[in-house]
Amino acid sequence: MPVNLSHADNINNKAKVCVIIGHGIEAITSAVVLASLGQTVHLYADLEMLEQQLQQYSFERHLQALWQMYDQQEQIISQALPSSADKLLQIYEITGEASHHNDDSDREQSSEVALYWLFLDSIKSVWLEESWITAFNHSHQQTLPVIISGIEQLGHISALAQRLQRAWVYYIPFVFLQDGDAYSSMLNPSLWLLGEKTADSSSQHLSTLQPLMQQARARHYADIATIEFARSSIMSMLATRVSFMNEMSRLADSHDIDIQQVSHIMGLDDRVGSSYLQAGWGFGGNTLPTELLQLQQSGQASRVDMPLLQSVIHINEDQKELIFRKFWQYFDGFIDNKTVMIWGGSYKSGSGRTVGSAIHPLLALLWSYNIQTLVYSDKAQTELQALYGQQPLLELVDDPYAPLVDTQALFIMSWPLDSDLDVNQINQTAQPIFDAQNALTRTQIERLVGGYMGIGRAK
Repeated sequence: MPVNLSHADNINNKAKVCVIIGHGIEAITSAVVLASLGQTVHLYADLEMLEQQLQQYSFERHLQALWQMYDQQEQIISQALPSSADKLLQIYEITGEASHHNDDSDREQSSEVALYWLFLDSIKSVWLEESWITAFNHSHQQTLPVIISGIEQLGHISALAQRLQRAWVYYIPFVFLQDGDAYSSMLNPSLWLLGEKTADSSSQHLSTLQPLMQQARARHYADIATIEFARSSIMSMLATRVSFMNEMSRLADSHDIDIQQVSHIMGLDDRVGSSYLQAGWGFGGNTLPTELLQLQQSGQASRVDMPLLQSVIHINEDQKELIFRKFWQYFDGFIDNKTVMIWGGSYKSGSGRTVGSAIHPLLALLWSYNIQTLVYSDKAQTELQALYGQQPLLELVDDPYAPLVDTQALFIMSWPLDSDLDVNQINQTAQPIFDAQNALTRTQIERLVGGYMGIGRAK
């Protein structure tokens, strides 16, 4: 549980602390990683939202265990976010130190600040942009670095940095964070991008983060506007690749071609590479959809038409209903009052989040035909229960195979990549499979006794 700062008895006098402001998974992961690097972290957040995030990301077991340990050791100290940035900064305004009086003694604790790290998505609803910028500009700590993270319209974060009247302002986009493996992906980032308001200043003023920069498999530093543009371009390219392959999967269906084999062949070409070439129900989560929305708004603000971006968004939304249409066609529309099994509900394998997942439109369409839905989703079970616990047509099950005897169709939405599917158990019911993830291998498909409908994959 979060610990009140007034009880932080174990903070060493004059020990430097990292002040993080945010309650999202990026802020939580940053706090844990910095604590793992030996730093003391003061995390200011909406404590209710923070607790919700910790519960929603319970599938991040390594991160959860470390959070609990550092929380108990008071190496991460959580405190309610003050109503204004002025109130927060006043805590640290005594020559750059935070002072707190212990309730049980007169001994004063003080800690020098190493950096401030602001997560924009967490502070928007509490601090007005103009007010927190003014507060930081009036602060006596102008030599302390300020890090900003978040996804905004192009140029917005660069403009914030310019309005901050200090030289050491940085932007870190979380292009490296992998849902389901958040801690490791930040501790050993695949790509570390850093925007600098003042060029070539990070090595001197961001020494706290140097271990992460050095561990990155690739890194690039540039001005903040360029890093913003690079972040948006990377994410939009990934989304475009997914939508392109999904569009090609429809053509593959009409030519009796297995899109999985085509994806493999494409990946052999160094000019293409193998990442994000898997056809399926599309993409979800927070990052890619948010990125596309912000880029769309940036285009509108600049009066630049972006037809490719519009197509990517349209294809992705339409793809989420494709597996239902295959189901409807297989039964020639006679689907009312059936019972079906659904495996997986998260937006990607390994995650427990369902935001943007195709399971939501699928469930809505199935329920509109009074279809009973049995759902097995080990990591997303809690979230699905919270969302649909009162739905009489939904039953969350703990065994993926036993209930198949009572169903007339099986949908595969997000089966764990490291878990083999048992074709023998599936074959005991000989029911059709609607594989929105293309989870089955060609060998497994050929062993099936029932029908199989994948995404761009003929049986």
